[in-house]
Amino acid sequence: MNAPSSAPSFNDLLTSRPPLEVNARDGLLFEGVPLHVIAAVAGTPCWITGAGTLRRRANALKAAFEARNLPVHFHFAMKSQDHQATLTILRDCGYGVDIVSGGEMTRALHAGIAPDEIVFSGVGKSDLELRAAVEREIRQINVESVEELHRLNEIARACGKVARAALRVNPDVDAQTHNKISTGRAGDKFGIEHRRAVELYAEAATLDHVQLVGLAVHLGSQMLTAEPFRQGYSRLADMVREIRAAGHTVETIDCGGGLGIRYKDEVAPPPEMLAGVIAETLGDLDVALSIEPGRWLSAPTGVLLSRVIETKAGNPDFVVIDAAMNDLARPALYDSWHGILPVAPAVFSDALKPWDVVGPVCESSDIFAKDRILPASLKRGDLVVLLDTGAYGSVMSSTYNSRPFAAQVLVDNGRWEIIRQRQTVEDLIAAETVPDWLLPAHG
Repeated sequence: MNAPSSAPSFNDLLTSRPPLEVNARDGLLFEGVPLHVIAAVAGTPCWITGAGTLRRRANALKAAFEARNLPVHFHFAMKSQDHQATLTILRDCGYGVDIVSGGEMTRALHAGIAPDEIVFSGVGKSDLELRAAVEREIRQINVESVEELHRLNEIARACGKVARAALRVNPDVDAQTHNKISTGRAGDKFGIEHRRAVELYAEAATLDHVQLVGLAVHLGSQMLTAEPFRQGYSRLADMVREIRAAGHTVETIDCGGGLGIRYKDEVAPPPEMLAGVIAETLGDLDVALSIEPGRWLSAPTGVLLSRVIETKAGNPDFVVIDAAMNDLARPALYDSWHGILPVAPAVFSDALKPWDVVGPVCESSDIFAKDRILPASLKRGDLVVLLDTGAYGSVMSSTYNSRPFAAQVLVDNGRWEIIRQRQTVEDLIAAETVPDWLLPAHG
């Protein structure tokens, strides 16, 4: 959470977020669409995604690697944002996907992502999920354990297939990020201990229905400096050389994702940094390279639009909005910081004061911001917008307190459309049944 003196100003938040602009008539606009217009039709709370912003970021990331003359396959980490519209836009930009569940595979295929552009990562893949991946002949399954390696072999044998797989290794590197989103340290649940890479490569060579094609790694999320990437990828390069020296073939390296963004006052690295580190550490290994960007692509493309329910004077003063932790869980989970802006044009020139911005869910952790500097005139009915919610926002929503899922809107350089209707409580109840023995007896 933030202290008042360290929070970016309204002007800083606006100028550092290209999808946003403000004018005297409509107040805040997102990709050219007034947010008050969206609120009037779609209601609040409401997730909004900017298609133009997503395309620009997708192309900028690819350009950073092209400038290095470094061929790379791009697989969007769809755990960060899984809507069909998002997947369609990125498919058309030449991206595949990195999935972590069978449900995500179904979503990706439905969006027209080719099986050979799907990489399956993650701990605890079920037999059914592995079978579906094998039958679909997806590009690569990143194996996370010895047991998974052997389960995959048995499942592929039963399917009469040979599964393409990579060994996900844990390089024991500190990603210098939040403890709950670090994935490449000893003790994290992900991957196989890097010291066992040669041993397990040899073991995989004895299996008839798994073709081990390379190594995979994912160090963590929201990484802001080059050094953890350099350490992790250098260790990966050493493993490749050791495996080849033992007589095995390494064709691919999946570099994972992790590139961070600016939420508050971080100095976010440009994609050119990541391209440079990969070129420096892995560029001479003669392997097919891939990366799995998620947050860097999707977070800045989204906002959460909300309306003030009421204000509450006290110590501190509260502004209660209709979005809650069931909508945006990140502040409750990670104490994450999201910029908050008023939407109405008049309040941009009002006197300011610190507010605690909270939601209506019955939990003390339902807090979006403490001591956040916002207009002193905020009142019931005013619109506010939470920034950089395009990653790990709507996908982590729940229906806690029987609060239905919010609507989703896609904005595309002046055009907009509701792309997910607001759920109703009746929708929630319709999925439930009551056993006969609990019903009143009939005469």
